[in-house]
Amino acid sequence: MEPLAKCPGALTAPAAIGPPRAQGARGRSGVSRIARRRRLVLKSAKDEPAFEVDLSTDLLECPTLREHLSSRPSPFVSHRNFGGGFVNDKDRVSLRSMEFASPDSTGAGCQGIQYLTVDEETSEQSEMCLQLPSWAVRAGARESIYMNPEKVTAAIVTCGGLCPGLNDVVAGLVNKLTDYGVKEDNILGIRYGFRGFYDREHKPMVLTKESVDGLQLQGGTILGTSRGGANMREIVKKIDMWGINMLFVVGGNGGNAGANAIHEHCKKNDVHCAVVGVPKSIDNDILLIDKCFGFDTAVEEAQRALLAAKVEASSAYKGVGLVKLMGRQSGFIAMQASLASGVVDAVLIPEVPFELYGRKGLFQYLKKVIQHKGHAVVCVAEGAGQNVMAQTNNGNGSKATDASGNPILQDIGKFLRQEMHSHFKDADIKYIDPTYMIRAIPCASTDRVYCKILAHNSVHAAFAGYTGITVGLVNTHYVYLPIPVVIAAPRMVDPKGKMWNRLRASIGQPTFYETPDEPYWPFLSEDFDLTEGATIT
Repeated sequence: MEPLAKCPGALTAPAAIGPPRAQGARGRSGVSRIARRRRLVLKSAKDEPAFEVDLSTDLLECPTLREHLSSRPSPFVSHRNFGGGFVNDKDRVSLRSMEFASPDSTGAGCQGIQYLTVDEETSEQSEMCLQLPSWAVRAGARESIYMNPEKVTAAIVTCGGLCPGLNDVVAGLVNKLTDYGVKEDNILGIRYGFRGFYDREHKPMVLTKESVDGLQLQGGTILGTSRGGANMREIVKKIDMWGINMLFVVGGNGGNAGANAIHEHCKKNDVHCAVVGVPKSIDNDILLIDKCFGFDTAVEEAQRALLAAKVEASSAYKGVGLVKLMGRQSGFIAMQASLASGVVDAVLIPEVPFELYGRKGLFQYLKKVIQHKGHAVVCVAEGAGQNVMAQTNNGNGSKATDASGNPILQDIGKFLRQEMHSHFKDADIKYIDPTYMIRAIPCASTDRVYCKILAHNSVHAAFAGYTGITVGLVNTHYVYLPIPVVIAAPRMVDPKGKMWNRLRASIGQPTFYETPDEPYWPFLSEDFDLTEGATIT
C-alpha cells in the first residue's frame, strides 16, 4: 500500500478542512455542512504544501514502509501469539456502527466524522460532517512482520500535558518490544518531548523491562514532557544518525501532528522509520477515537471535586460550589463527571454558548435554584465562556496559542467567581480547581488495561511496517488510522447529541441564552413555587 500523506510540514495548529457544501439549517448558527470530497486536505505550517488523504476508496488505508522492507514470520508463530491467533491484513473494522431508519433519528445527520467549528469573531458554531470510507484497518499482531527484531532500534517520546496513563503506555511499549525480541539496550526514551532529540543537556535514556517494572504505579511520565520544540530537520537527522527505525509518539492533537510531520520528513529524506502515534488527550478530543486513555480516570477524579463542592455549598448559607475542570475546546470531562456525580445544577462547556445576565441567563437560573434548594453547584470547563469574558471589563479575549498550538485561555473559573460575588451579594462562593491534581495521578484499572492494549497494538503496527498512523478504539474495536484524519479538527461534544441531552434531562438544565427552541423549564417559570426558599439579592 502506498503512503497517503503527500507533502512534508509540521502542523502548528489544528488543521483545517476546505470549504464544504451546505446541507441545511442546524444549530444556533443555523448551518450544517457535509464535506464530500475525494481527498482530505489539511493545512500545514510555513506555507508548505498540505497533507492529503485519499477518501475515494471504501477503506481508510494506512501508509506503510513495506516496499522498502522484507517480510518474515513473526516470533509469535510458534505459539500462535500466546494462543490468541493473528489478525489478517484484510480484516476490516466498520467506521459506521449504525443503520438509521430515518434521517430524523438522533445522529442520522452525519455518516462520517461530526464535529463543530467556532467562528473566532462571533463565537457562532457550525456543525460539520466529514464523509469517510466505510472501513478501517484492524489493529493487532500479524503472522508476518517486516522488521527484524534483532536490528530494531526503537524510541519513545511523550508530548504535551500530563495525563493519567503515560507511564503505563511507556511500560507497555517496552515490554511488547522486548517480547518481539528487541534488544533492551536498543529501546530509547526521549527526554522532555520532541526537544529531547537535540537537547544536549538531556540525553535519551535506555529503557529496559527492569527499569519500567512497576512504572504504572506512578503518575506523570518517566521521560518528562514538553510542548512544541518540533524542529523536524534536527529530529530526522538524529533518527537517521542513531539508527532509529521505530518511533512511538505518545501525544494529543499536537503530538500526533508532530508525529505526522516526522513521518513526512523521514519519507522526504529517505529515512525508513515507522512512526506510530498513541493518542493521548485528557480532554478526550481526538477525532474518531471512542475515548482516549486517562479519560475514565479523569472523570472519576473530577467527581471528587464536584462532590466536595456539593458538601461545601450545601453546608454554607446560600452556598455556591464552583468547579473548573479541564476542557480547552471539548467539554467531555465536565459533561461526564457532572452526569455521573448527580450533584451539579449547571454545566458550562465550550461547545454550548451561554449568557450570564438576562431573563434566561445563568445567574437568573442560579438565583431560583438557590431559592428552591438553598445552594447550587456549577461545573465549568476551562474553555467555556471565552467570548463572555471578552465582552466584559473583567476579561480580555486572546487569540494567542501555546507551543503546541492550543489557544491560551482566559481563566473562566476566577472570572465566574468574581462575577458571582458581584451579583449574589450575600452568597458564599466556594471555588475549586482540581486540574493539576487530576492530571498527575496514576490511572484507574480500566485505563490501565486500555493503555496496555494501545501500547501492544502500536508495537504490532510498527512490526507490520505501518507508519504515519495512530492506534485507537473505534466502535469498540482497535484500528489503525492515518494520522491526518484524527488531527483534522478537535472532537467536540455534540449539543444535539444523546449524551448532552441525557445530562440536561437529568439535571433539568435550560439553555442559558435566548432561543425559540427551548422547552418548558420549571425553574424559569414566574409562578414556580419558592416555598422554603430564601430571597437572593
